[in-house]
Parts: sequence; C-alpha cells; structure tokens
Amino acid sequence: MSDWKPRRFWTEAAALPVTGGYTVQLDKRPVKTPAKAALVVPTEALAQALAAEWDAQEEVVDPNTMPMTRTANSAIDKVAVQRAEVAEMLAAYGDSDLLCYRADSPAELVDRQVAHWDPMLDWAEAELGARLSPRTGIIHAPQDPAALEVLRDRVHALDPFELAAFHDLVALTGSLVLGFAAFLTTRSADEIWEVSRLDERWQEAQWGIDEEARQIEALKRASFDDARRFLALLHR
Repeated sequence: MSDWKPRRFWTEAAALPVTGGYTVQLDKRPVKTPAKAALVVPTEALAQALAAEWDAQEEVVDPNTMPMTRTANSAIDKVAVQRAEVAEMLAAYGDSDLLCYRADSPAELVDRQVAHWDPMLDWAEAELGARLSPRTGIIHAPQDPAALEVLRDRVHALDPFELAAFHDLVALTGSLVLGFAAFLTTRSADEIWEVSRLDERWQEAQWGIDEEARQIEALKRASFDDARRFLALLHR
C-alpha cells in the first residue's frame, strides 16, 4: 500500500470571486475537488475558511485538518449529483428518530428522557410543523405520515452544501429533530449534543466512563461542531 501524500507546492492560498460564487486559488491555480470539479462555494466567508485550511498545510497535505474543504468537496462531488437520494435518506431518520424511542425502566432514565426529549419534540411541532410521537421500546412503530411529509419537504428544500453539513448533524445525533435544531441554531451546540447523548450519560453514571468510548465521542463532537461552523459560514 502506498503512503504517498500530496505535498505543498504553493506559497499563497487566496479566496476569489468567480462565476457562480467563490473559489480558492493556490498561487493563482484554482483548486479542484477530488473528482476534478471546480471548487466553487456560495459565500466569500466559506471560501476564506477553505483558503485558510489550505494555507495552514505544511510539508504534506493532511485532509484530516481540512473539515471545511472536505464538506465542500462532498457537497460538489457526492451530494450535488444525487441530491434527491441524499435528502430522502436523511428524511427517513424522522420515522426512527432517537427522541421517540424510550426506555420502559428504570424510572430515573424514563424521567430523564421525558424531561429532555419531550421539549425537543414540542419544539419540532411548534417550529417545524411536525409532531412526532414517543413510543416505549426499540421495535419500530411508524410515525404520522403527514408529519413525516412535512419533515421530508423541509429536507428536500436544502441545497447540496446545506445537505452535506446537515447529513453530519443528523447522523451524529441520530435524530432528524436535533439535526434541524442544530441547523436552525435554536439551541446551543452543547445542549443539542448532550440531549443526543442522554442514554450514554446514563450508562456512564451507572458503570463509569469508558475512556475509549469518550475518545470516539470527542471525534464525533468535533465533526458535529465542524458541520455547524460550515453552515454558519455558508449562511453568512
């Protein structure tokens, strides 16, 4: 297996306006996506963040240190060419939303889920126009088709750049409702994340903290924060 990595060849990375938005140039060479498409993003703020990531590279290019660039590449190379399929996949989370599947015991866990998850379902009804209903246990029980259609329409209304980041918000929390709460910035990142980790926090309280699991969670949380930042730059 080759361990070859692209090396830095440029002196300056700059964000510049082009037809259709903004791009990044490396010593006046326009950056391409991995699929060789033009790297053009909708806002100058996002392009400047991409340029900063390229400018921060040292001897070799490390994609792991370039989350904004990775998400932009994904939006162009993957999401844009199958937008409807990606939107449909994310909308499907509504029918199996984390917030709707409740424990039947112990009472303290049941009470915690009610206290932290019910307000988010109430928020979804008030702000998104979709009422999802909780159920006890892990066996799937379909949600109201009308509510799912409202959520589906909202997901399909997102553009490829929004969908690319929204994918991470939903997949990392396991919840379409929490994904929208993060997307619309109606709750702090800390609150949304902790709501999504309620069951894990309960397990930790009973059995202690698993350091390996916490390390994995830290990586997921960083990706969640990166997705929120990408959207903030996209909407600036």
